[in-house]
Amino acid sequence: MKSAALLGLLLFQAAATEAPVARPDALQYVRDLRVPPGTGQACATLDAQVFPHAAPSLIDLRLFPAESNPAVPAPHELPYAITLSEAASEDTEPAHVLNLGSAGGDAHTAKIVFDLAMPDRAYTGVTLAIDPGVHDFLATATVTGLDSLARPGERPPATALGSFTVFDLASQKLSRMTTLPLVESTFPYLHVVLSVSAAPGSDASVARFAPAMVEGAQVPPSREAQTVYTAVAETASFTGRGRETVASFALPARVPVERVSIQLPPGFKGNFSRDVRVTATTDPVAIDSAENDGRAVLPEVVTGNILRVHTTEAGREIRTDQLSFPAILGANLQRGARVEVAIENGDDQPLPLASVRLEMRQRRICFEAPAAGAGLALYYGDPNLLAPVYDYERLFVPVATALAASLGPERLNPTFQPPAEKERPFTERHPELLWIALIAVISVLGAIALRSSRNVGR
Repeated sequence: MKSAALLGLLLFQAAATEAPVARPDALQYVRDLRVPPGTGQACATLDAQVFPHAAPSLIDLRLFPAESNPAVPAPHELPYAITLSEAASEDTEPAHVLNLGSAGGDAHTAKIVFDLAMPDRAYTGVTLAIDPGVHDFLATATVTGLDSLARPGERPPATALGSFTVFDLASQKLSRMTTLPLVESTFPYLHVVLSVSAAPGSDASVARFAPAMVEGAQVPPSREAQTVYTAVAETASFTGRGRETVASFALPARVPVERVSIQLPPGFKGNFSRDVRVTATTDPVAIDSAENDGRAVLPEVVTGNILRVHTTEAGREIRTDQLSFPAILGANLQRGARVEVAIENGDDQPLPLASVRLEMRQRRICFEAPAAGAGLALYYGDPNLLAPVYDYERLFVPVATALAASLGPERLNPTFQPPAEKERPFTERHPELLWIALIAVISVLGAIALRSSRNVGR
């Protein structure tokens, strides 16, 4: 039994290979890291230029002194942590509708009242869930903040938070908007009076505007907690294709895309609501490459909507802009991709676009600022490196006062030395020996088991 275990251990040691050590001269690319004077935490935003030449998931990123000496056996690397912008710890949460009812109205306006039980955190907006089957309405939502709900015969103190216009202008092809943009508040309850009338020019009946049209409410993350995005690619060149306006992008491998944003000329004042289709297809060069294993990759399609309404309807000002939407793509994570953003114009004139931009959630590399005068550089480009393990990353807590560092342009590492051709391990050069040894181990274990069974039978 001991001989079998010893043989297995020898096989494991023969197959094991030593993990490579990070060295500046073993990394192909370098970018200067400019850190302003100061001490404490510093952070630099990672742009799209890093991803194509870095290893997947950026595991080969290393920070070294800017003037690293290749002669030093193990240059000191500076620990870091990578942050990903997200809406803090806040999620979209429901606000429970209470005391829903009618407060009268007239032949032209329905008045709906209700209270909202808000989540226990700061908020800067509420989105009302209005029955999707109710169209062509124009409403004013008057909102007050309450510390407690009113009891019969009582009028608790209330703080006016403003009046906001919500609408559905489906007959004008302008979709709907039901979000109330509030100042940051923490009231546990909101009291809402919704005065609803038919949109001008529509034949919608006021009788349809009943309390039941309010089906709920959602509270998005506060504006202070919203996700920050970084541009990945941008174009001001467009082509017409039937009833569509198309923007095209060629993205290198591993560049993430998580949102699409549309920019309009400053002087444009038109109203619109357009559907948008985003299509990502693996680059044909990558399809023919060995790394794709000859498998065709189907296009990935994400859809969204852009909306702009600046108008006055029945004396109520409406002003809303929705010029971006989530578009998380996976087709370009490991190989190059062609991305098309197609804006569907229908029978309307094409929009006078200024640009279309692909964006990713902001990623930052954070570290402790070095001593004054000490330069830093970001190195990457070694697919054989393993992800670093730093106490700094495990204990990292971002601070709002971090120094704003910045990355210089990417360049080839002038000290880069291609790794010497290493002799393959013995087990790779003679894989058949592994099978022979494995069979030998199984045979030995079988013989021992057979002998043991005979001894037990005696």
